Amino acid sequence: MSPLRKNLERYSPVIVTVAMFVAWEAVSRLAKIPSYILPPPSEAVMAGYEFAGPISKHALQTLYTTLAGFGLAVVFGMLVGVIIGSSKLLYRAFYPILIGFNSVPKVALVPLLVIWFGIGTVPAIITAFLISFFPVVVNVATGLATIEPELEDVLRVLGASKLTILLKVGIPNSMPYFFASLKIAVTLAFVGSVISETVASNEGIGYLMMSASARFNVPLVFAGLIVIAAMGIGMYAIFAALEKRTTGWAFRS
Repeated sequence: MSPLRKNLERYSPVIVTVAMFVAWEAVSRLAKIPSYILPPPSEAVMAGYEFAGPISKHALQTLYTTLAGFGLAVVFGMLVGVIIGSSKLLYRAFYPILIGFNSVPKVALVPLLVIWFGIGTVPAIITAFLISFFPVVVNVATGLATIEPELEDVLRVLGASKLTILLKVGIPNSMPYFFASLKIAVTLAFVGSVISETVASNEGIGYLMMSASARFNVPLVFAGLIVIAAMGIGMYAIFAALEKRTTGWAFRS
């Protein structure tokens, strides 16, 4: 691979992002779109600078609820995935229920969570948990269910117990699926926490965006969207690096 192509691949995300913002700025300015409909990104950045204090405070709250819900989803998702994936009977019995559970729009559950727990941090954490739980369970269970039967037969002949096969083969085999699910789950967790904050909270980026939209401060709404996207990209990059470091053996170089 030539150095030029290598550098192009390395910096292509930055180039595309800058090009997108330049195109957005140009369209907004040339078409003279009112700021209360589609502000140019420069106005969103200025709004972010002007309200840096409140944005930082609400962004930390959103990050906290997201990571709390995501952490619970990882722990319980891994546990449930191992239980379901290690038994064909449980896999067949519970998989339709999990599909049905995942099909329910999580925003429809927020009013119930408000009735049960009130408004605030708890509904946001539970919504983030509910929306990020399913990818972890399914990927771990799939990783365990796709162990080659011939390999299991050989290990049984050699005297390996079911627990040994699970610990020595099953769980390592499911790790690539598990870490792949984390990248999806953490971005979904942001979706869940922000949805809950827009409906049932007085803290968080979702609440800030709703307050800004009520005052027709659309540049601040876009500033909030950019902050959410930045946090999502950051968390995705962290788990992508973790995946590459821990399960690099599972991928072609």
